[in-house]
Amino acid sequence: MEDGLYTRISEMEPMMPTNSAGELDDLAIEVIRKSAGISAAVHPVTRRGIVELVRKMNSYYSNLIEGHNTHPVDIDRAMREDFSKDPVKRAKQLESKAHIEVQKSIEAHIQDNPGTVITSKNFLCWIHKEFYERMPEEYLIVQRTNGKTEKVIPGKTRELEVEVGRHLPPKSEYICGFMKRFEEVYDPQNLKGLSQVIAAAASHHRLAWIHPFVDGNGRVTRLMTHAYLKKAKIDGHGLWTVSRGFARNREEYLASLAGADQPRRGDMDGRGNLTQAGLFEFCRFFLKTAVDQIDFMAGLLDLDGMQKRIQAVVDRQVSFGELKPEAGHLLRDVFLRGEIARGEIPNIIGMPERSARRVVSSLLAKGYLVSDSEKGPVMLAFPASLVGYYFPRLYPEGVEASLD
Repeated sequence: MEDGLYTRISEMEPMMPTNSAGELDDLAIEVIRKSAGISAAVHPVTRRGIVELVRKMNSYYSNLIEGHNTHPVDIDRAMREDFSKDPVKRAKQLESKAHIEVQKSIEAHIQDNPGTVITSKNFLCWIHKEFYERMPEEYLIVQRTNGKTEKVIPGKTRELEVEVGRHLPPKSEYICGFMKRFEEVYDPQNLKGLSQVIAAAASHHRLAWIHPFVDGNGRVTRLMTHAYLKKAKIDGHGLWTVSRGFARNREEYLASLAGADQPRRGDMDGRGNLTQAGLFEFCRFFLKTAVDQIDFMAGLLDLDGMQKRIQAVVDRQVSFGELKPEAGHLLRDVFLRGEIARGEIPNIIGMPERSARRVVSSLLAKGYLVSDSEKGPVMLAFPASLVGYYFPRLYPEGVEASLD
């Protein structure tokens, strides 16, 4: 250690928590089991639409943790290149869009390049580069605690010393060594089963502890965690995100991270430089949060419950004279079947062809259905205006109330 800054790789130990009484193993088993089951009942085509919604939700919550609150409707608009004239709101829209696009790029990269080492310095710098190259110019300038400003260079590790709360991360000239150790220990390709799940939690903290970039460490860490869960095949096909749990328990999340930053708490606290107990407590928090979020999404995706909520949306629109009652049958069927050819729709809803076309047109115009072409099959859509009805509590209460 020099000037209070970490310089020796061994100062990052322990890298994995001691599994007290098998508690972390039990939680890891729950994550694997429940994540595997979450998508079983959802049609793959319908699932694609929900996964896109979860990406938007992940962007919303990951940025919210950093204090940037972008309304889900504005995120939807950003994905359609419909940006606000208000420069502050526009910047947040660009940030949200960047997060979603980078997450999609990560998923595609992992699928196309199965040998990718997602814990490597190169991969993490690539995430940072992809993210910050999409960011508004004003977000590339950061204010330091000493009052000076610094320019963020996309994909480049920091060359200056920083302070994160009470934590002093490793000295900048030693970052490469710490990152190399990080890669070696946490590469999921070298781990199996429960160790992969626990390493997903431990690596989340240790990357934040290294703090390799001038700015964006939180977002890069959470995107890396998404990549980790994807690589380990415990992401539920993209149907859940741990960031929602972190954001809804933000103070506990940040306190758990800070707790694992601490030095060893005496002879009974492991043999490494850092606290073993603190790392265990963070991993327990991470895994409990993961289980909670999987349970939450599994509850929302229950087939009976989802069909009832779809019907409730239609009933509400029927009462306003906005939709025909037959729309409910069509939407429920599309949810279950994934997509429906337009020629089948008159028989499904029991209406003449011309009347059925009008029902479909109204649902497409409202954004309740989508189609890849003018005559192609229709699929269920998940616009921000319906999120609060289809997926209650997905977003915070105040935000949900303003979606309609």
